[in-house]
Amino acid sequence: MNENPLINETLLQMKYARVVTLLSDRLGINPQRALDIFYNSSTYCYLSQKMYHLHNMSDAYLVDEIILELQNVQ
Repeated sequence: MNENPLINETLLQMKYARVVTLLSDRLGINPQRALDIFYNSSTYCYLSQKMYHLHNMSDAYLVDEIILELQNVQ
């Protein structure tokens, strides 16, 4: 079965949007701030490079990972 990279990339972009929305809700911040946090996280880096199969993890799991990153920085 051939994979369509365009469909896979679209699905990944949709996952990013869901994670950012959930992150915004969980932290009580505006979506723009959540987007900034997301794109500057190690989780995003690993997710975008499809490392550690993070793209297979739930949105909630990814948000938890980003929040843990934030807590470790502080």
